[in-house]
Amino acid sequence: MDRIEDCIAYLLGRAAHQVARRARDKLAQWGVTPTQYGVLKVLWEQDGQSGAAIGARLAIDSATITGLIDRLQAAGLLERRDRPEDRRIKLLFLTERGRALQPPLDAAMDALNAEVAANAPAIREELRRLGDDPS
Repeated sequence: MDRIEDCIAYLLGRAAHQVARRARDKLAQWGVTPTQYGVLKVLWEQDGQSGAAIGARLAIDSATITGLIDRLQAAGLLERRDRPEDRRIKLLFLTERGRALQPPLDAAMDALNAEVAANAPAIREELRRLGDDPS
């Protein structure tokens, strides 16, 4: 390889950075980051999960997921409740405000997905395939 621009890792990193920046821009008007959107999305699918379960699903370590949950709670988007059978475990539930953000945030991310897919239709499936490869 003669130039860094020929390195696939470099190119993927640049592309990921650009997509992440566009996601931040699209979500900013609601005061939500892309990672916070991920937490909300998981709760929109199934409310009342633990932070550990969400962190595992999103591949986020426990310290990071705790900070995300703290910020989402401070913003009034979710609340912690004791798990009835074990009060040491807190379950996360969306607030009305958190539920109300689903349509606009999903629309913003759908627009981003369409934008990226329109610019690189075959890349999306290849990246998904590569992400599923355990090797």
